[in-house]
Amino acid sequence: MASKDAFDYDLFVLGAGSGGVRAARMAAGHGARVGICEESRVGGTCVIRGCVPKKLLVYASEFSKAFKDAEGFGWSAGRPTFSWSDLIANKDQEIDRLNGIYLKLLSNAGVDLINGRGRLLDGHRVEINDRVITAERILIAVGGRPRMLDIPGKEHAITSDEAFHLPTLPKRILIVGAGYIAVEFAGIFNGLGVDVTLAYRGGKILRGFDHDVQDTVEQALIGRGVNIVYQTTPTAIEPGAEGLTVHFDAHTSEAFDSVMMAAGRVPYTWDLGLAEAGVAVDEAGAIVVDEYSQTSQPSVYAVGDVTNRINLTPVALMEGHAMADTVFGHMDRAVDHEAVPAAVFSQPPVGSVGLSEHQAREQGFQVTVFKSTFTPMKATLAGGGEQGLMKLVVDAASDRVLGVHVVGPDAPEMVQGFAVAVKAKLTKQDFDRTIGIHPTAAEELVTLRTPATP
Repeated sequence: MASKDAFDYDLFVLGAGSGGVRAARMAAGHGARVGICEESRVGGTCVIRGCVPKKLLVYASEFSKAFKDAEGFGWSAGRPTFSWSDLIANKDQEIDRLNGIYLKLLSNAGVDLINGRGRLLDGHRVEINDRVITAERILIAVGGRPRMLDIPGKEHAITSDEAFHLPTLPKRILIVGAGYIAVEFAGIFNGLGVDVTLAYRGGKILRGFDHDVQDTVEQALIGRGVNIVYQTTPTAIEPGAEGLTVHFDAHTSEAFDSVMMAAGRVPYTWDLGLAEAGVAVDEAGAIVVDEYSQTSQPSVYAVGDVTNRINLTPVALMEGHAMADTVFGHMDRAVDHEAVPAAVFSQPPVGSVGLSEHQAREQGFQVTVFKSTFTPMKATLAGGGEQGLMKLVVDAASDRVLGVHVVGPDAPEMVQGFAVAVKAKLTKQDFDRTIGIHPTAAEELVTLRTPATP
């Protein structure tokens, strides 16, 4: 191998999203010479076209219900009006601000930024815009991209990327899929007054989440007027006078103003030169890594959605930070993916950490389940409150709390704190001897005493 000084950089990063930027900054902080390339805007999926703008749209969509709820508390504010163009303009302004912060973070850390998509030539060389960069180590953090159904007329559909830039708000939208992105956008469009249909090839929304969580969110969506159609797949999209006519596998068709594909995401690994560099991928195209995020090519690492481990921004941040600390900080920081908390910013939202009930049983645990359904206190005056859910999954043998699952207002904020307890392997007895805060929904998680009937 060439000497360290023979390389342009100690570390070169492909992709300036959450994981890549964190790794670059931490490695530079350890004294490494670092460069990074990005073909789009710095900040990645989360900041530019993902969780940040999505949550801003969630906030916007919640006001329609809040205006109605206010009447129960004595408020009369007249008939509200909504401007989609104003919302998008204000959202874009905030994304510009965050993009500037990420640019400054890289600059302040002394990281060189090159605009363009990088392609590996081998384990130490990256080509960008016909320029070749050499590095002792390379980190791939290019994330994922929305998956499009391969059907006639697919070019007329949008994905979550384009949903943030629609010139006008559609009156009728079909959302294809039922994962967290599909469910969140169903709530967004529904709250903004759009007629929403959710079509899914399977039989239950939010695959992978606890079954009680699935049922609770499903009933809330239906109660808000979202039309959910299961065991259904679009087979073609045709533009016409009525908008977009979508044909389904049940030999039915329906017209919509917009069709959004939300049928999952795939690792963005095509045309990266992975085969030439000796970097192995799995059958889904994800880069295969070990617990230190090292690939089959020892000089190349990968973090974030491109590895398809747990595709969440905080996980990418953790993986990038751990990689930099291990390689350049001379620490031993294997990545721990156990008990990672997650949220769905549906309406009502979901917070979840640890094992679901069916996952715990599949792993051989004898479980005791504690759960409660409730109507949020705010709804007692506002009316029309959806049922919330509090659920604990407990190992009957050790009394350890294996999972916490909440559906209801502020569920993600609530579960972030309880994730510490699950990560620390606290027991149900630890929960029981904790005094709750009254009146809150969260207190229910430390006052559950009676096991649910199987």
